[in-house]
Amino acid sequence: MPKKVYTGEVINNTMDKTVTVAVSRLYQHPLYKKIIRKTVKLKVHDENNQSKVGDMVEIRESRPLSKTKRWVLINPARKEHEGDTG
Repeated sequence: MPKKVYTGEVINNTMDKTVTVAVSRLYQHPLYKKIIRKTVKLKVHDENNQSKVGDMVEIRESRPLSKTKRWVLINPARKEHEGDTG
């Protein structure tokens, strides 16, 4: 079975080698048919501490790396930051 791959936004990077990523998805309520946005926060392993808050990243499911960490950063697709020179 293939591993899940999600895209989300980094919302916290204060931990060493770990970032928190918010992954949002849209779904339709089965009875009321309203479109609802659901967001889940996941702990992601970032080996080189390369992600910053606000970056859009791709993450992949992995084996348990700690008590709460089960995802690995695979594509740090960085968003443009104001005042970032490099």
